[in-house]
Amino acid sequence: MVDKKDDLAGPGIGNYEDIENILPLGYSTLLNTRETQQALFAIKSHIEENLCKKLNLMMVTVPLIVDINTGVNDLLDRDGSRTPIQFHIANDYDKNPINAQVVQAATKWKRIALKQFCCETGNGICTDMRAVRKDYFLDHDHSAYVDQWDWEQVITKESRNIGYLKEIVQKIWKVLKGAESYAQEMFPQLKTEKYPDLPDELTFFHAEEILEMFPDLPRKERETAILKKYPAIFIIGIGWPLNDGYPHEMRAADYDDWSTKVTSDNGKRMHGLNGDILVWNHVTKRRHELTSMGIRVTKESLKNQLELSNQLDFLKLPYHQAIINDDIPLSIGGGIGQARTFMYLLKKAHIGEVSVSVWPDILKRICKEKNIHILE
Repeated sequence: MVDKKDDLAGPGIGNYEDIENILPLGYSTLLNTRETQQALFAIKSHIEENLCKKLNLMMVTVPLIVDINTGVNDLLDRDGSRTPIQFHIANDYDKNPINAQVVQAATKWKRIALKQFCCETGNGICTDMRAVRKDYFLDHDHSAYVDQWDWEQVITKESRNIGYLKEIVQKIWKVLKGAESYAQEMFPQLKTEKYPDLPDELTFFHAEEILEMFPDLPRKERETAILKKYPAIFIIGIGWPLNDGYPHEMRAADYDDWSTKVTSDNGKRMHGLNGDILVWNHVTKRRHELTSMGIRVTKESLKNQLELSNQLDFLKLPYHQAIINDDIPLSIGGGIGQARTFMYLLKKAHIGEVSVSVWPDILKRICKEKNIHILE
């Protein structure tokens, strides 16, 4: 059995023999490259418009680079395995320099931006975010170039519960379902028995419940097993160590609240106010993550999670101080992968069919042999 600690590494360990087996045989795209571009830009506008309507958001600009001293870059996890690209801006002959980083996501920046854009309770922002994640293993659904709808909404203390989390998740699901119908109206060939539509409803599970169902499987295999039965799920509680001693997946300690105690539908005490939407990809026959999201930390849960992660030194940074001093609002937020969503809705076998990025020669060769035409 795969060591569960190794499984926690997520997108960073892999090999191309596996990728060659993952990519489907006999694949033929339903849309040519020109149709694909027409479809994805139309879908992009449709999702942005409807996501803003459903969650009371407004589109705002978002940074590509941030000052390292602000502490707002997303570290993605808490084991230090995925580090951002960093560079020095000499500026004024190094008299007023800046050490900058390319964002890995706008997760923490958005919470500060809620105050900057004067958002009130129940309202928020949505961004057309671009990022670089240099430590990803480049496979069929991971690219070093990342695009997301990064969104954030102001909430009250009373909304910090599983019920509100599920309510927001269900609204997002309706947006994605609507986008699927919209795409199929534009290009009817996308509706095919070979690749079934998204189910009307998501099924919710806590990570602890999935572990109980498949105690002998590592994390990704647990997700695969449950998706074969429930093709669209939301997994709650990602980051807190489960009963086997390991978290379902590592999460950074300073944005999602994964430590707060919650009660499952069957009355069990568990942890976490965050989660992921995953679907079964009928093209790749694999798990397919569409979005990660969660209710954000309070000053109490921030301190707790930083202590658990041995990162209390982060508390001195401006972003963390803003939370500690109640200078920025309580919020819920997430990132919906744009290329991941386009890949799924347009029935593509590889994320490179909908997003231009860099790929190693070995992957380009494999794709060519599989009749998969990735963009360069």
